[in-house]
Amino acid sequence: MENYLEINKDSWLKKLEHHLDSDFYDMPAFMAGKNSLNPIELELLGDVRGKKILHLQCHFGQDTISLSRMGAEVTGVDFSEQSIAKGKELAQELGTTTQFICADVYNLRELLKEQFEIVFTTYGTIIWMPDIKRWAEVVGRFLKPGGKFVFADFHPFVWMHNDELDEVIYPYSNSEAIVEHEEGTYADKEAPIKSSNVTWNHGIGEVVNALVSNGVNLLDLQEYNYSPYPFLSNMEEVEPGKHRTKRFGDKLPLVYSILGEKAE
Repeated sequence: MENYLEINKDSWLKKLEHHLDSDFYDMPAFMAGKNSLNPIELELLGDVRGKKILHLQCHFGQDTISLSRMGAEVTGVDFSEQSIAKGKELAQELGTTTQFICADVYNLRELLKEQFEIVFTTYGTIIWMPDIKRWAEVVGRFLKPGGKFVFADFHPFVWMHNDELDEVIYPYSNSEAIVEHEEGTYADKEAPIKSSNVTWNHGIGEVVNALVSNGVNLLDLQEYNYSPYPFLSNMEEVEPGKHRTKRFGDKLPLVYSILGEKAE
């Protein structure tokens, strides 16, 4: 779909204001020093002090700034001008050195020439990428030899289903665009907004093969029967930071993670 960027930019613009005011993002706690990262990605990242990190699809930069607070030298990238402007504003207000670039991931090579020790992206990112091979090329391009790729996302099994997980709607891996119309947003289901989203499903094998073919070797692959976020209907928090559906409990994969390394 040729105009997917414009459709998705409009969607994220409508969401931004409501995300900033939502309990989901909890801006008062974040501004007071709360780290927005979850145990899954924190374990994969390890000690980031002094590391140069590229954060792809950073939204308005909570995780990006959290990485800066942990001592890393971080550059966040997002295609939304408004989100990047908010990230810059927050970084300045909080006194961090976080840098932000407004760019579509596929075009980032035109704006950024350096390489990084870590490339990082998490939760609901690659569904917005129509061509996972081009995405993996970008990851490989910006990783230094020996650098680490840290990735966590919702399991592609979930994206096959409707929000209640009681009907399979889409293929596991799908080259065709998925166009959906949404009321509210994941951070505020009651937000008075309507938007359209264009996404693509990518199976785990497709993602791993794309990375490996671009010099990013697989070090670790994990699947999790919980999610850090209540992103589906009828979820419950079974432990702090661990959400599962009431219907299926611990029986389904909800999140997966990848740790990769750029070949020397």
